[in-house]
Amino acid sequence: MENWTKIEQDAKTWIYEAGEKIRQSFQKVLSVQAKSNPDDLVTNMDKETEQYLISKINHTYPDHKILGEEGFGDKPDSMDGVIWIVDPIDGTMNFVHQQRNFAISIGIYENGVGQVGLIYDVVHDELYHAVKGKGAYMNDAELPKLEDVPLNEAVIALNATWVMENKRFDHSKLVPVAKAVRGTRSYGSATIECAYVAAGRLDAYITLRLAPWDFAAGLVLLEEVGAKASTLDGKPINMLGQNSIFVAKKGIHDTILNEYLNN
Repeated sequence: MENWTKIEQDAKTWIYEAGEKIRQSFQKVLSVQAKSNPDDLVTNMDKETEQYLISKINHTYPDHKILGEEGFGDKPDSMDGVIWIVDPIDGTMNFVHQQRNFAISIGIYENGVGQVGLIYDVVHDELYHAVKGKGAYMNDAELPKLEDVPLNEAVIALNATWVMENKRFDHSKLVPVAKAVRGTRSYGSATIECAYVAAGRLDAYITLRLAPWDFAAGLVLLEEVGAKASTLDGKPINMLGQNSIFVAKKGIHDTILNEYLNN
């Protein structure tokens, strides 16, 4: 039987320590490399942060598995057991260019069920955290359950890429959504955008391509505040693969899915 309160406390300690290491790196010269394409960046701090977190997890919880963005953990082929899903720096382009709008993300799952989620906005010192069934918090403040708003009063996170012609999705379905809402935003960090939906700063977040480390922690937070999460076609999210992601207040989720995406 896992002690999720202790696991969350350990994860908090490590995520704060990792955040301090990142803050100290701001005055140093970064080593920046491109991964799959010139816009998919990785820095020495991404790698060092993931290695630091993995060393702590392995030492304290040697029977747990780890799925990390930079590949220093395990390569699980199922969600059996306890899996830590780690993104050392989500929003690396923002980290490189702006030194803000990035976060460290840790989602901890047991047999496919999200038990602990932490998203740490390092620059603003905001830690969004949740343990299943115990509510979601930003630092010490509990996040209230989400209340629906009309679509024309909603502010949603939607990258301009997905309202232009692209290879992944019929953009013409999203253009009317962008016109129907009060406003759109794009922060360049999926974890922050998920956290902002959980905190009520955004009413929805729509994107076409995320990996597990981008959404694992956010899904735990979102469930605790009553949000709805699915792929863009309304299907369950695959925790070990790439997905389109649509998270929102329940009423907005149903309206967009039924009136715009599935028509």
